[in-house]
Amino acid sequence: MSVHQSTPTVNLEAAKNLGLLPEEFEKIQSVLGRMPNFTELSIYSAMWSEHCSYKNSIVWLKSLPKEGPHMLVKAGEENAGLVDIGNGLGCAFKIESHNHPSALEPFQGAATGVGGINRDIFTMGARPIAQLNSLRFGDPKDKRTQWLVKGVVKGIGSYGNSFGIPTVGGETYFDECYSQNPLVNAFSAGIVETKNIIRAKASGTGNPVYIIGSATGKDGIHGASFASKDLNEDSANDIPAVQVGDPFQEKLLLEATMELAKTDALVGMQDMGAAGITCSTSEMSAGGGCGMRIELDKVPLRQSDMQPWEILLSESQERMLAVVKKGREAEVEAIFEKWDIHCVQIGEVTEGGQIEFLWKDEKIAQVLAESLVLGGGAPVYYREFREPAYFKEYQNFDIQSVAEPKDLKELAKKMMALPNIASKRFIYEQYDSMVGTVNMNTNNPSDASIVNLKDSNRALAMTVDCNSRYVHANPEIGTMIAVAEAARNISCSGGVPSAVTNCLNFGNPYNPEVYWQFVGAIKGMGKACEAFNTPVTGGNVSFYNQTVLKDRTEPVFPTPTIGMLGIIEDKSHCTSIPFKQKGDLIYMIGSSHNDISSSQYLAHLVGVSASPVPYFSLEEELANQEQLRMMIRAGILSSAHDVSEGGLFVCLMEKSIHSDLGFDITSDDSVRMDAFLFGESQSRIVVTVNPEKEDSFLDLMMLNGVEFDLLGHVTKGSIRIDDEEWGMVEDYASIYDSALQNDLKA
Repeated sequence: MSVHQSTPTVNLEAAKNLGLLPEEFEKIQSVLGRMPNFTELSIYSAMWSEHCSYKNSIVWLKSLPKEGPHMLVKAGEENAGLVDIGNGLGCAFKIESHNHPSALEPFQGAATGVGGINRDIFTMGARPIAQLNSLRFGDPKDKRTQWLVKGVVKGIGSYGNSFGIPTVGGETYFDECYSQNPLVNAFSAGIVETKNIIRAKASGTGNPVYIIGSATGKDGIHGASFASKDLNEDSANDIPAVQVGDPFQEKLLLEATMELAKTDALVGMQDMGAAGITCSTSEMSAGGGCGMRIELDKVPLRQSDMQPWEILLSESQERMLAVVKKGREAEVEAIFEKWDIHCVQIGEVTEGGQIEFLWKDEKIAQVLAESLVLGGGAPVYYREFREPAYFKEYQNFDIQSVAEPKDLKELAKKMMALPNIASKRFIYEQYDSMVGTVNMNTNNPSDASIVNLKDSNRALAMTVDCNSRYVHANPEIGTMIAVAEAARNISCSGGVPSAVTNCLNFGNPYNPEVYWQFVGAIKGMGKACEAFNTPVTGGNVSFYNQTVLKDRTEPVFPTPTIGMLGIIEDKSHCTSIPFKQKGDLIYMIGSSHNDISSSQYLAHLVGVSASPVPYFSLEEELANQEQLRMMIRAGILSSAHDVSEGGLFVCLMEKSIHSDLGFDITSDDSVRMDAFLFGESQSRIVVTVNPEKEDSFLDLMMLNGVEFDLLGHVTKGSIRIDDEEWGMVEDYASIYDSALQNDLKA
């Protein structure tokens, strides 16, 4: 059966309009041995887009460490990373972006990001138990930012709350570089019995292929291509590329999949995300070394006037592709009929690697699965990179150029009101954090989110972290800090860092200076992950995060968001942020430095944006975290909290605000007072110790040569620094609780 030559006409101009390079158009003709038709050209356009093929990033991603003591599958092998958490259980976890859709239609963009990441988890047979998110917006007083925040937060809450999975943590940052192009990164984790893991591979000639879930519509067509180009003044025309979600349908799909996973009728399953049917058929076929014969006229449709190529490329949500063992069709169909979900056979597995797409018995496309996919025939590029001029300029910063402030108390109050410091309570209170009763942080927050493993003495710690200002200042060291802070948050919570997923948000990869940032970030991530023995299980690359204006292009800060999973071996090790009682001693593990570089204080209160990354030593970080975990296991600490944005003062205030207890500390006269209070030098952790345990604390601290310092003690509610009254906790708490909400309503 020959392939029908569909309209419109295919030529180089048509290929360019679909985002293909001239050399890629030539390669397609070489692979096919003929001129492609429009449907085939559309298939290659989607699968060879940056979003699906990682063609501009894979050469560097391959350098990241992938081996570790808990790994059950390697990066890229399945829909999500999977690590062994003991007792026959695995944890599937992943983070992905939905940036461009959220920039145009924030509610649906964010909502479908949540839906998509959860499908990646449960198509592996894992029941999602927790969600986190990492969000970046522009100036909170800007009207567009306010519209984006409102829509994104509502979208996350609407989908996640309806789906019934708790949002247990996350981060929200504000910077003008994200004004037009927000970042919406969604993380999900789920638990699976290792014997019930579902693989994303097809096999078995003659086995039936099913489409499961919602009917297919025109939403999301060319969504993968849309995510692989710049945002500009015409991007509003791409709103049809934004998908529309239905969390209640996804909940039914989840329960049906969990029931199916308990049978042995399933060969493989994959979420129908980017590029829809095109992606799932090609990746499952290539993964299993087989082909498929797909009859598109059997696909359930929401709109009757859809063209075959539209059906292939639609990214309608809540859909999955499944390969079932021949002879077990009735059993599988009965499960989905019970849950009132479409389960329609649309094809079968074939020998060889060809995928044939038919429309009413006419072959409309035939492509080699392996030629489409990452790791197969998809193009791979080594892009030029060049150090930007600003990098050397940033190194010239001298702290002596900043006059030492006179009114530190006033600065402290301004610090608590900064958008990146102030409470995000009014955002996260829109999310259901308690459904499922696994969240252990509801009334006692920790640096990482702690999720209960029921019927076990273990728990999971998970976090998402990235200070993009640091990464902009120095991509390699800044990304090392992102990994280190994620690990520090898990260590402060009583866990042991286990594995990493990442969401790499950068500008245009064809810009050598942007690509230099990307390469540096990968190098830094690799070094830090090797040091912490936290292999990278997979994730997402999101390029083209920038706004193209008439006179210039503005990329966002390089933002390699780190999602890290840790294991709390014994729930008695769980350690929280708040002060516990008056009179407890306050110690800092690590040392102060005469450093205000890239701090919130320097950037937003002094007004200096050009400065290097703050002090960081990977060796010191590793030693401090190991020391901290030893102290926690010994049961010596009352609380722990890392020093991050805002410096030591903000760290202490967060411990105070969460406990209504104050602190009385003495400064370090070897460093400037603004550096001592507001500097963001890394690897520091503030802990509290009951005076009765101080001797044991000191004995253990002296074992490994880790630097530490007695800062002072916990008070009933007053703030004292160097024997001077700084007010009461409630004075700062009122600013901290209301500042950001007031900005967003301005």
